[in-house]
Amino acid sequence: MFASGLRAALDLNAIDSSVRPQDDFFEYANGAWLKTLEIPADQLGWGSFYELIDRTQKNLHRLCEDAAAQQSAAAGSPARMTGDFYASGMDEAAINAAGARPIQPQLDRIAAIRTPADVLSGIAALKRIGVPSGFGFYVDVDEKDSEAYLVQITQGGLGLPDRDYYFTDSEKMKKLRGDYVDHVAKMLALTGVPSEAARVDAQAVMNLETKLAAASRTRVQLRDPEANYNKTAVAALAKITGDFDWAAFFEAMGARGFDSVNVGQPDFVKAFAAQLAETPVADWRAYLRWNLVRAAAPYLGSDFVDENFAFYGRTLNGQKEIKPRWKRVTEAVDGGIGDALGQLYVAKYFPPAAKARVLKLVEDLRSALRARIETLEWMDAPTRARALEKLNAFSVKMGYPDKWRDYSTLTISRDAAYVENVFASNAYETRRNLAKIGRLVDRSEWFMTPPTINAYYNPVENGIVFPAGILQPPFFDADADDAVNYGGIGTVIGHEMTHGFDDQGRQYDARGNLKDWWTPASIEAFKKRAAVIIAQFNSYTVLDGALHVNGTLTQGENIADLGGVKIAYAALQRALAGQPRAKIDGFTPEQRFFLSYANIWREVRRPEYRRNLIITDPHSPAEWRVRGPLSNLEEFWKAFDVKEGDKMRRSGEQIVTIW
Repeated sequence: MFASGLRAALDLNAIDSSVRPQDDFFEYANGAWLKTLEIPADQLGWGSFYELIDRTQKNLHRLCEDAAAQQSAAAGSPARMTGDFYASGMDEAAINAAGARPIQPQLDRIAAIRTPADVLSGIAALKRIGVPSGFGFYVDVDEKDSEAYLVQITQGGLGLPDRDYYFTDSEKMKKLRGDYVDHVAKMLALTGVPSEAARVDAQAVMNLETKLAAASRTRVQLRDPEANYNKTAVAALAKITGDFDWAAFFEAMGARGFDSVNVGQPDFVKAFAAQLAETPVADWRAYLRWNLVRAAAPYLGSDFVDENFAFYGRTLNGQKEIKPRWKRVTEAVDGGIGDALGQLYVAKYFPPAAKARVLKLVEDLRSALRARIETLEWMDAPTRARALEKLNAFSVKMGYPDKWRDYSTLTISRDAAYVENVFASNAYETRRNLAKIGRLVDRSEWFMTPPTINAYYNPVENGIVFPAGILQPPFFDADADDAVNYGGIGTVIGHEMTHGFDDQGRQYDARGNLKDWWTPASIEAFKKRAAVIIAQFNSYTVLDGALHVNGTLTQGENIADLGGVKIAYAALQRALAGQPRAKIDGFTPEQRFFLSYANIWREVRRPEYRRNLIITDPHSPAEWRVRGPLSNLEEFWKAFDVKEGDKMRRSGEQIVTIW
């Protein structure tokens, strides 16, 4: 419901009335804004998410500046840790003067590598300080026993964003691979490697990464949780990797007290072990040196920062200028000690009333989804009963954790080098992660920091998580009418809820175990509908038709978008029951709902960045996240009088209905 005085949170100036909503609702709702938009030079794009991130970063900046100025805060307190970390990152003169000295101990260790066993210990040493290298190694929930943790070994070790970057036979990709080798050579030279040797080493890095990429699964293949669950006894690892000395690696990592691991992608792990034996040790030294400098570069002097940005920012993604230092340092503080900074953020910027209202929205959405499951025509009774059980068991985390992270074993000093504080926070996180071995799963743990502008569904927890950061306009406004909030944060809540029943989430039961709980008939009915949405999004293109959206890669997010809008709309109708349906600014509540939804997805991205995201991102481009779902919804057609034959209305067997 709404009352007089509530703020109309829609950006009505964004509407382009020259476009019919029946033809292109994304352009209608956002066209005037799109015509005047200029992407800031330090950004990869601009839109609702970017605007909110920018506003939140400015708030975090103030918190960091205040904390840095208050050196009297108690040692180990959130304010002291935040202030010291931030101050170390803002001392640009000291950082430039230090050059590569802060990472010299790691460089020396790599230079001393002489055998494959040394390579393995070198990989472990880098992993302990959060430098990704070779393959993934961490502890996570056992997907078939969600009360227990399981050590995970996964594919990894690539410097380009995806395996396909190493093989796509287009002129753009060929040039990008050449630029990458040039970049690796320049970065190695900055660490003291002579230029000619650096060029040779860079090509060796590229050759090794290409072999690892060839053994890597595609992003579509990684969406299959069953195929990526391969629980293996530690004693049986030799059957996959031969003489690879796992015992030495585990000891070097400080990982003890376990007898089983999940080998996510066995072919990759087998190929990695083969390369450890076959690739010259000199090439491995170059590879590890590159991994170290790539991870450290953003926190070193300007020559490292500038070269790192030249490739990963400008060449790869088209970013025109690097972000100002205060933004980069604030992001590093949030990434390194997010619960310390998060405590300061929540205390100042997240009122309890906001949390209470959003929790009510969640229950409204849960009721609407429950009603929909109870009447689904394609789901049979046994599956429906289990689906309702899963929905009822959904956990909800809102705003910030009930228990903050304990940083008592982490030392952050403003007198330390910036990169040393980054590595110290990484090392703390590695220790914290490995300490989970042998313990029961902590279902209260968060995997996003409170200021984060995002949300997620965790299938092994069967829970949705909404950090305080996203609970702001345009997604949520405590002073806005229900139509705007249900079209904004309501659709995001519905999106995350329906992730529990998308192509991946549906494979986990009410307790979060990877388990087949659907009947064959319901699975077939679901897949038939999912195939239609895959085909729908496969037909969409970006960059003037140059690239197609990957409907298979994006199907989970597309299903969640469609379900989220439908469920949020149903929840709005329940909330408005018995209330006057007065127009605001000439729009009905139903119209305002869909305008709010289109507003939160308004966005423009740089062409290079869009090209990369088509390959790597499981989300569809923003314009299709509006056009795609709404063209399937009768509720939208009614709200904007969309008739048969209009572009925003699919027809016949093209219409996708899942939730």
